[in-house]
Amino acid sequence: MRDHDLPAPQRRGRGKSRFDDDETPFLTYGRQPARTAPDDEPDPADQWSSWGEAVHGPEPHPPWLVTELAARDTDLGVLKTGKEADVHLVRRAVPDTDRSCLLAAKRYRDAQHRLFHRDAGYLEGRRVRRSRENRAMAGRTAFGRQLIAGQWAAAEFAALSRLWEIGAASGRIAVPYPVQLLGTELMLEFVGDPDEGTAAPRLAQVRPDPAQLRSLWAQLVDALVVLARAGYAHGDLSPYNLLVRAGQLVVIDLPQVVDVVANPQGPEFLARDVRVVAAWFTARGLPAVDTDPAELTAMLLREAGVR
Repeated sequence: MRDHDLPAPQRRGRGKSRFDDDETPFLTYGRQPARTAPDDEPDPADQWSSWGEAVHGPEPHPPWLVTELAARDTDLGVLKTGKEADVHLVRRAVPDTDRSCLLAAKRYRDAQHRLFHRDAGYLEGRRVRRSRENRAMAGRTAFGRQLIAGQWAAAEFAALSRLWEIGAASGRIAVPYPVQLLGTELMLEFVGDPDEGTAAPRLAQVRPDPAQLRSLWAQLVDALVVLARAGYAHGDLSPYNLLVRAGQLVVIDLPQVVDVVANPQGPEFLARDVRVVAAWFTARGLPAVDTDPAELTAMLLREAGVR
């Protein structure tokens, strides 16, 4: 089977999936938080921090994260454009203090864009309870497309939250800290130089020496093992959605994460992930015996409990 012939994944009827969103938390905005006095409004280029309205990432929150409701968010421009989302650089700061942090705001588009034409299998099992919403998503109405975009954002937020907690405990996988989720916007830790506002390079941009190449491969295998043990395949793994920060490999872009156990096409998606990244490392000089995709895939499937 060729990679581009892989069908969209379908869910087996085996109970609730880890991606179920019955309560549609990604559409829950909550109450507006208390603000400061009316005469202390933000400048037109800024807006109040949306922290008080959003679903928050895992606790304890990192010490660098600004959570004060008096903070303001300033959009500093686009970091990346993509088929499914644009990523903006946002500075969250409390005025007249030294409290500030840089965030990456990933804003999902609706399902009219190309990637979302392949989303039916990925969204299978991510049902909502309201029949009107299910019909809207099935019919790809404007409202339904917005719901679908919210489900992609929610799936990535859930996967990153789980992987962040695993990585914090084991040190075997690095992902951006998922700061918050609000509608179709996912706020993430900015992976890069916070002083310069420069994003970390993608693996595809890196030209590692032999020792660095081996280190990055070892980190990648560790990350794939963590994913497999959690029951995941990335689903779209490539050198373009792996970042390298100070020698550390960081896994990004997980909206299409696949349940490798429940999804009948899960093993094929996992095998494709492995083939793509193994080919890159082999082309950069790592011996093929060390990057054998068949051997690595078989090991990962065992770790995932797939027989």
